[in-house]
Amino acid sequence: MATLRPVSTTDTVPVGPTLSMFDPVYLGIDEAGEPVYLPMMYNNLLVGGIPGSGKSVTLSLIVAHAALSIDCRLCLIDGKQVELGLWKDVADVFVGPDIDHAINTLRRIQAVMDNRYAYLMSQNRRKIERGDAMNALAVVVDEIAYFSATVGDKTQRDTFSALLRDIVARGRAVAVIVVGATQRPTADIIPTSLREIFSWRMAGRCTTDISSDVILGYGWAGRGFSAASIHPLDQGVVWVVAEDGHPRRIKVAYLDDTSIIRLAAYARQIRRPGPLPADPTDPAADGNQAA
Repeated sequence: MATLRPVSTTDTVPVGPTLSMFDPVYLGIDEAGEPVYLPMMYNNLLVGGIPGSGKSVTLSLIVAHAALSIDCRLCLIDGKQVELGLWKDVADVFVGPDIDHAINTLRRIQAVMDNRYAYLMSQNRRKIERGDAMNALAVVVDEIAYFSATVGDKTQRDTFSALLRDIVARGRAVAVIVVGATQRPTADIIPTSLREIFSWRMAGRCTTDISSDVILGYGWAGRGFSAASIHPLDQGVVWVVAEDGHPRRIKVAYLDDTSIIRLAAYARQIRRPGPLPADPTDPAADGNQAA
């Protein structure tokens, strides 16, 4: 017989969150075993690599940090649904395989940016800062190619790409952060004008030096920094490069589905206070517990 845990009450107060989107995001460790943090505020990240190279777990780490930061709103766009779907209940907007919904969502974000820039102009300021009464907005797009090169007609695909480019280009100063992932961001998948304005690049394992350079920037493979050199068994090993630095080889931390489910449940609680829900991964949970 399952052992029942105490039923939560409305006056239960969970441990408060300590994260902010102004804090750097933990990614994993480098080759020296040192922790690696990625400053996401005022930056954007493009992640590429073949399936199984670490794209999904990287997105989950960033989404987890954003979800546990109560000064951040989440917009998740995932044509496959399942990669970001475990975070669906935490997101303010979740877009599945619907290009019209994706376009409308990007237009709403564009309107938010315009309003924030109008505010900054009225205050004679140049960017949103920590302590302002404005949430950061994390826009996470898994498999950009689905919307930019696969579904819909050419007009819809071009509209999606143009809107995403505008958000990447103008969002940084108004606390709009874009994280995009795709297998190989070539010009037919992601326009060069969009690809080149991502300040941070991350390359998981690639099949060729050319593919690695497409992600990290042309010329890095010839200087010894190629994601094609990552061994197939080294899952989660990636190269990361900033717009003003050299590539750094790191091992991305791993979040399994059980951990994501628990983190998402906790994040949902701190964002929408109320009775703590039963842990959906706990075998002791049953129908006698509070819903």
